Amino acid sequence: MDRPPPIYSEAEVPDYKLPALGDREKTLQLFADNVYGHSPSAIPRFRIELTDEDHAALSGLAHRLQLRVTLFSEGVRSYFNLLVYTPAIISNPVPVFLGLNFNGNHTIHADPAIVLPESWCPDDKKMDVVDHRATEAGRGVQATRWPVETILKLGYGLATVYCGDFAPDDPGHVNEGLLAFYKTAGTPDTRGGAVSAWAWGLSRAMDILTALPDVDAGAVAVTGHSRLGKAALWAGVCDERFAMIISNESGCTGAALARRRIGERLVHINDHFPHWFAKRYHTFDEREQDLPIDQHQLLALVAPRALYVSSAVEDLWADPRGEYLALVAAAPAWNLRLPVGSPPADDPLLIGNLGYHIRSGPHDITPYDWLQQLVFAELLSE
Repeated sequence: MDRPPPIYSEAEVPDYKLPALGDREKTLQLFADNVYGHSPSAIPRFRIELTDEDHAALSGLAHRLQLRVTLFSEGVRSYFNLLVYTPAIISNPVPVFLGLNFNGNHTIHADPAIVLPESWCPDDKKMDVVDHRATEAGRGVQATRWPVETILKLGYGLATVYCGDFAPDDPGHVNEGLLAFYKTAGTPDTRGGAVSAWAWGLSRAMDILTALPDVDAGAVAVTGHSRLGKAALWAGVCDERFAMIISNESGCTGAALARRRIGERLVHINDHFPHWFAKRYHTFDEREQDLPIDQHQLLALVAPRALYVSSAVEDLWADPRGEYLALVAAAPAWNLRLPVGSPPADDPLLIGNLGYHIRSGPHDITPYDWLQQLVFAELLSE
């Protein structure tokens, strides 16, 4: 189909009226029915295999744990590899950041012990993926997005799973992961897609983290960048065990308001990524004003827990202005009011359990973004 050209001018934003925040359960149901789709109500059985443990990893800085988790339910099975780093010098349970990665656990750090994924991977020369399989050459290729040592030195842990273990990001392979458990979830048009599977998978990883002695189960933050920021938001909304939810440049169907119709719109995202959301969501292409909900209501469902939203000045495709305005509209759920004017670039806004910054530069997650999230976590723990 021919997609309409994107707009980037505030002068072209249509008049719109946002729905009221409303009741939590009703709003959550509307998002499941119309946007993200329904996920399985039953939790599968687990088989957990310890594949690696080192109490002096990363030159003695970290306790590294790697687990292969297999899920079973009525003849269906799937697996994922969970990588966990916690500070080696701290004996008490620590707060942990849990996030999905795009291309395999081995890409977040050059640590030679990290297990390579066996799942299908998108071919990408930059990630050293060959014939849809990860290779040794890909170790650490996305380390700039995961400042592991900084996180550990500040007393936090980090846990990650390759998103393709939960659902390969490809319409032809998406059903090879957790969507095999979705056969009875919702109806054919309200059943979840890849974003739902990523979010549901994050909750299954949380199931494991809560049982680990090094992890403070009451202080796990779920975080994600771009499409995985969408998944982090949906996971955090659906699973109230997450103490903090962090969305980095999640844009359309993440933190940005749909009704603004700036940058990436529903017609673009559903056409380009038909496997991400419920089929019913496609019926709202070029009909954003008819959605019964908008993304400020999703953000509000996090309350009263902590929420951090971040944007980038040059990331116009993700509508950074719309991400901030969604947070402004959601703030009353925390009994807070935020200024309507966007904060200056590189000048974080931290009020109570809400945090926001817009960073100079393009679409990415950088050490600067992580530092602001860590500062926010520190302030909340005081």
